[in-house]
Amino acid sequence: MMLVRAIRPRIVQALRESPVVTLVGPRQTGKTTLAKSLGQDSASRYFDLENPQHRLMLEDPLEALRPLRNRLVIIDEAQRMPELFPALRALVDEERKPGCYLLLGSATPNLRRQSAESLAGRNLTLELTPFLEKESVPDPVSRETLLLRGGFPPSLLAASDEASLRWRLNYLDDLLERDLRIHGFEVAPQRIGRFLRMLSHVHAQIWNASYLAKSLEISVPTCNRYLDMLEQVFLIGRLQPFHVNLGKRLVKSPKVYLRDTGLLHALQGLSTWEQLQGHPVYGHAWESFVLEQIRNALPLGWEMGFWRTAAGAEIDVVLSQGEMVQAVAEIKSGSLPKLGRGYHQGCEDLRPKEKWVIYGGNVPLALANGVTALPVAEAVTRLERWTG
Repeated sequence: MMLVRAIRPRIVQALRESPVVTLVGPRQTGKTTLAKSLGQDSASRYFDLENPQHRLMLEDPLEALRPLRNRLVIIDEAQRMPELFPALRALVDEERKPGCYLLLGSATPNLRRQSAESLAGRNLTLELTPFLEKESVPDPVSRETLLLRGGFPPSLLAASDEASLRWRLNYLDDLLERDLRIHGFEVAPQRIGRFLRMLSHVHAQIWNASYLAKSLEISVPTCNRYLDMLEQVFLIGRLQPFHVNLGKRLVKSPKVYLRDTGLLHALQGLSTWEQLQGHPVYGHAWESFVLEQIRNALPLGWEMGFWRTAAGAEIDVVLSQGEMVQAVAEIKSGSLPKLGRGYHQGCEDLRPKEKWVIYGGNVPLALANGVTALPVAEAVTRLERWTG
């Protein structure tokens, strides 16, 4: 089954520009399948460093890879062999040309560090996320299904909601009991599992390490270390507060959220759309769903944050280019979005070029005070075509 991923043209373009391209992302998002489909167009050679035979073949990387200099070489789980990176640098410098190596990895710390140290100026890094709303699947799925099940292909395309939930629970078990250890994170699965379940109850809220540390009877530094760990395996995201010197007291802690809503719902034991709609997590799940769609559509050089002052002015999303606020957005799950005083006060403070509400409806609506209500897909389209 071939799944069409929106990132594919970006990878092709990166391979035209850089000798090395690194594709990172969580397990089971389809990195290997996507890479092999790209390789079909260029007579590629594929190595999987979780395969002992392939590791043995690359024991002398210079000897093994030099004869392949005219082919695209795909190396899966590249972070498993640190000694590979200096060899790749030497090979790239022998004959500098684009599209030599495509590296795949499912955890960022080692891979990013090794790329930065050995391949500086020779590498472009892209991230493959679970499926986004704008992407194609063989049998189109509804937004409700994508929100409930999340974007991991085996979960999204499962035969039933029950089968989807079973896959996600197994995925979380494997992540906590096996993958974290493989990636060098030494922590008891039961302890990090309790932390993750607690995190699901404060999903998309302001990060308060002291509260979680007290509830779990661990130290604040340990709590922050667990959060870093889960971010490095793409499980959680942080939305940083937007700071600009306006003489106001601002919230300084980030919001923290599980990036895939399907995994969030698995941790909450929610298996059907009806259960989700009646659950308190629904509004926060919609918020994080929108954040992931927007994050992957940001124009080059833009950042995404939120705005909250001690006086109560608040905006869910601030899209900025340096200190210039290009757009702000409130996120509402309903079909009749209403805005509070805090949003309008935030707009007066920040003076954005555009003011949006990203809501659960299907058509753009013109609201009062120059605000436009947008469906998620329309907000994504506007960002991808943004001309200022």
